[in-house]
Amino acid sequence: MTENARAAAVSADGTVIAFDAWGEGEPLVIIDGATAYPAINPINAELGGLLDGAFRTYAYDRRGRGDSTDTAPYAIEREIEDIAALIEVAGAPATVFGWSSGAVLALDAAAAGLKIKRLVLFEPPFVVDDSRPPLPADYVERLDAAVAAGRPGDAAAIFMTDAAGAAPEDLAGIRESEFWPVLEAVAPTIAYDGRIMGTTMSGNPLPRDRWAAVTVPTLVMHGTNTFPAMIPAARALAELLPTATLRQVEGEQHSAPPAVLAAELRAFAR
Repeated sequence: MTENARAAAVSADGTVIAFDAWGEGEPLVIIDGATAYPAINPINAELGGLLDGAFRTYAYDRRGRGDSTDTAPYAIEREIEDIAALIEVAGAPATVFGWSSGAVLALDAAAAGLKIKRLVLFEPPFVVDDSRPPLPADYVERLDAAVAAGRPGDAAAIFMTDAAGAAPEDLAGIRESEFWPVLEAVAPTIAYDGRIMGTTMSGNPLPRDRWAAVTVPTLVMHGTNTFPAMIPAARALAELLPTATLRQVEGEQHSAPPAVLAAELRAFAR
């Protein structure tokens, strides 16, 4: 396998987007979900190794995370430009694989007309029914206020309870975990994913017009043992997109082993 190459692309607004690349083959860009980036998500590196020969895999630090810089003010369009910069480096058209809220950003990128060959989306965290409480209407505003007041831990706590579904009584233990400093470090970016999700976690049907321009082949996946809301969310998206295929990943939750994902990606590419 070609050795991992840590490098950077420059987005349209001058933001430096750091990325890792593995393997040889057609280009594949991975978009992480809220709080994640390659240094703390080893699945991306393992997946890149397993896909060598079929894909050259690119996984990047979304703006404001890891080694990437950030430029205010935030807009979803800026993150789409970041993906465009990665695709320019990787080579177009690229397959784009999005995890969780990264899957929603991938959809937005395809709808914006980026040079995307196919989409692979793992558990976009929509809330389309009453299987879990909807995201509070003031979620993004509360995140912004906590960060502006210099309280990144409060922003992380809002994310863990309101978005990730952790029980408030479990927060003390989570705050003592080795993951907590990572959450605090990326806390200013949590509201970015809140803006990307928009109204899609309200318990209502998905908007029919937001991704109407998406015409590329799309694989939508969910684990069979995942959070209850994820299964109807994946089904709703697959029903919404005429070019979508829905795949259940047996026994998995809000992630899946690299070997399982690699097999699905290779099969979908064929």
